[in-house]
Amino acid sequence: MSIWWSLHLPRESASVPLARRLLLGTMETAGVDPEISYDLSVALSEACANAVEHGGGADGAGGDYRVTAYIDGDTCRIEVTDSGPGFPRRPSRPDRGDWAKSPQDRSPARQPAPAQAEHGRGLFLIEALTDRVRYRDRPGHGGVVVSFDKILKWREDSLTGV
Repeated sequence: MSIWWSLHLPRESASVPLARRLLLGTMETAGVDPEISYDLSVALSEACANAVEHGGGADGAGGDYRVTAYIDGDTCRIEVTDSGPGFPRRPSRPDRGDWAKSPQDRSPARQPAPAQAEHGRGLFLIEALTDRVRYRDRPGHGGVVVSFDKILKWREDSLTGV
């Protein structure tokens, strides 16, 4: 089975739950295991929140961001694309095979957030809740694409007939 959808959303906090609800509804209708759906919805919420907060122009302004989700067989891929300044260049990380393989691929500079901090955990959560994460700048367009995959498990009554 293949399903995909794409949304163009305003960089407003109210857009985050919209994307999350659409994903959860699609997953439930397709018959994806609720725990897997929940993990993906949290990862999507974090990626959208980052696009809303960081995905605009240098002055903090910037119109919208895009969310695209694909279910292809037993894998779900979600991409969140913004129009912000992108990640600063960092050296590749040999311990994370998918980071910084090409000049357009960047790994965000991150440190664990202090326990009492209200921000700074989003990228860590995305990595913890999904099977593969990629970060890349959009050369010539500005912005970043955060892409993540998760292997799906299906309910007994799913559309896949499993």
